[in-house]
Amino acid sequence: MEKAAEKIDLVWGAEEIAKVIGRSVRVTFHLLTTGAIPAKKVGGRWVIERNKLIAFFMEDAA
Repeated sequence: MEKAAEKIDLVWGAEEIAKVIGRSVRVTFHLLTTGAIPAKKVGGRWVIERNKLIAFFMEDAA
């Protein structure tokens, strides 16, 4: 049986999050620090589950 944690695809760091959403690192960092993107800071690095990040932007587009 697979563990649920093995299915989680996390995106770590503002740089990687920026690549996923197609924005500059500067804009992405601003969105992260203002809470516009529902990410969390863990050990000094931003992290968000890839599916949640994509779903968040898809909701805004609809």
